[in-house]
Amino acid sequence: MPDKRVVFQIDRPHFEVKLHSDSLEVNLKEGVKHEIEKLAEARPILQETLGWMFQTIIPLNVRLWEIEQVEMDSGGKVNLKIPHRRDLHIPLDQADGRKLVDKLNELIPAEKARELERIRSGQAAELAKDRDKMKFRTPGSPS
Repeated sequence: MPDKRVVFQIDRPHFEVKLHSDSLEVNLKEGVKHEIEKLAEARPILQETLGWMFQTIIPLNVRLWEIEQVEMDSGGKVNLKIPHRRDLHIPLDQADGRKLVDKLNELIPAEKARELERIRSGQAAELAKDRDKMKFRTPGSPS
């Protein structure tokens, strides 16, 4: 599957944020991953915990239609409220935080509408399939 075009990107020393037309991607940079791996190797209990965290959380990809609310605090940190998973907090400066929030608020409603249409068209296809099954059944025949 080809990569979607990056609409907006923020590059920080320890992580990068990529906003695509339908998703938000947050990745730790290699140096940070290596430092955390070294720390985990020194403490076996951390290795289990951090290993699980990296497998389930990082890299983080969130589909835009899943995001319920986007806010920015006075320091520039962007807070994303995502039902059914932990909220995401991205530490940015005021300028980049405002740009990201504005872009997200622009793209999220369109993506929510697309997802709703995908659901509706999927349900319509199911109903049509069920109707076709019903047409070919004759009274008294087994289901």
